[in-house]
Parts: sequence; structure tokens; C-alpha cells
Amino acid sequence: MDADRVGRVFLFLVLGAAALLAALEVTLARAGGPAAKPDAPWLTPLGDMDRALASGDLVSAATSRHRADLAALGSRRWEGFLAVGDAALRLGDASGDRRAMKPEARRAYLSALTHARAQRSLDGVLRATESFARLGDRDLVEQGLRIARDLAGSDGDAQAQVATLAGLWIGELL
Repeated sequence: MDADRVGRVFLFLVLGAAALLAALEVTLARAGGPAAKPDAPWLTPLGDMDRALASGDLVSAATSRHRADLAALGSRRWEGFLAVGDAALRLGDASGDRRAMKPEARRAYLSALTHARAQRSLDGVLRATESFARLGDRDLVEQGLRIARDLAGSDGDAQAQVATLAGLWIGELL
């Protein structure tokens, strides 16, 4: 009976130590230390995607693009979503079916626009809007320009940036 009790106590101690280590790992990851949260975590998988595309491995390229999408989602930064949208179009070009990847690119650009707006980043909103213009998505270009005008407020330089983008793309999309 004593051996049973010692075994249970030992098991309890091992499980307790494992729980503490897991809690410590989660705490460190949430703390956002440089080792735990890279500045642009989507870059490595996008580099992997581009190398796979160069070697003609479309399956690995698609997997790497998906990993980059997850990294952008985890980072919650508009820059990552823009990079993933651009990568979707590169993957579509490499596969010979850009049209099939346009919805993925659009979704990533919409996430970029949403996050840029939430972060009050005029640059992010303008870049996402420009990406929609390249896709030919007039409705989202107009929405992006409205958001950009709101973010620019009464700042004359910022309003000039918005007007420049509007002038470049609205005529193209008519």
C-alpha cells in the first residue's frame, strides 16, 4: 500500500510540475518577449513559399502561404495581411490560375483594411485600398477612401495623400 501511495504522490508532483511549466510557457508567450513574438512572423513562411514557387512545388507553396496567413492572424498587424494577400496572387500566377486566388487575396486585404482602421493607420488603409484597386474592386476602393478621409481628418497633408490615391485609381475603375 505504501508503494501505491508513493506512486500517486510522485504522479501528482509530475503532473503539477508539468502544469506549472505549461503556465510559464503561456505567460512568457503572452509577455511578448522578442524570442516569443517575432516582429513579422509571416516573413519566414512567405520566404518558404517563394522558394517553393521557384522550385515549382505548388503544394509546399500553398502550405507555406497558409502558415503565413496564420502568422498574420496571430500578429493582428495589417502589414502581415497585405503581404499574405500579395502572396496569394503570386501563388495564383505561378499556378496559372490567378482568378482562383483572388478571393484569398481579397479576404487578406479586407483583414488588412480592418486592422489598419482599428490601429488608426492611414498608411495601412491607403495601402489596403490600393490593393483593392489592383484587384479591380471598386466598392472596397470607395470604402477604403472613405475610411482614409475619416482618418486623415483635418490634416492637409494626409488629405492630399488620400486625394492622390483617389485620383490615381477611381478613373481606372470607372
